[in-house]
Amino acid sequence: MQILIMKFGGASVATPGSFQRVAEIILKRASDFERVVVVVSAMGDTTNQLIQLARQVHPSPPKRELDMLVSVGERISISLLAMALGLKGKEAISFTGSQSGIITSNDHTEARILTVKPHRILSQLEKNKIVIVAGFQGVSLSGEITTLGRGGSDTSAVALGIALKAKKVEFFKDVKGVYSEDPKKNPEAVFYPELSYERALEIMCSGSKVLHPRAVFLAKKNSIPLHVLSFQNFSSDNKDGTLIQSSSKNAHENPSYEEGAGYVNFE
Repeated sequence: MQILIMKFGGASVATPGSFQRVAEIILKRASDFERVVVVVSAMGDTTNQLIQLARQVHPSPPKRELDMLVSVGERISISLLAMALGLKGKEAISFTGSQSGIITSNDHTEARILTVKPHRILSQLEKNKIVIVAGFQGVSLSGEITTLGRGGSDTSAVALGIALKAKKVEFFKDVKGVYSEDPKKNPEAVFYPELSYERALEIMCSGSKVLHPRAVFLAKKNSIPLHVLSFQNFSSDNKDGTLIQSSSKNAHENPSYEEGAGYVNFE
């Protein structure tokens, strides 16, 4: 069964009305793929607002409790998106990071993904449901709710793609794809229809915020293709965007996540 991972950031679900548009995009892609898993970020600036709220109570909040608080943002998004799909006649189910089997290190607010055990996801996909997963979060080896830090939702999507042996991971952003510079600041920025992982990492590490380098590096380790698309202009006839992949296109047999010597800290 071909599995597609779709990832929507906070800008794409900034308002309640945004969920209907996102649901339409998901249904279009579900017509091309037998199984679809969607990773969603918190709405708009929700995470920043929750951090500010915590600091109004405690100037330096305990990291465990901060993780407990900010993980709520993605839970709001996943449940609303499942509702939006249900309204359009497609059964969907939402899972937190821990329910999805994303196992992390014990490092609160900056956890690393150690492995993914997507048993519940696979069970629901077999029932022909679209599975909606909360990005940016997981559960530690000691059973604590953790968050992954900057780039966490992008990294969640790639990790799930690896575990589920997905055909590719699609990222829906507020730009057409990857550019040499921010096209909102420089209209002359060069657009890239296709990139190697190495070149994409160079661009992301030079300041581009389209994808976090951490997610690109994880995809490179496992040779899983990434496709950056615009959620604003997406249609059945417009799927161009930027494709990031290896020239060999050979998937690795054994999944590799963020543990051990191969881990790179991009912070």
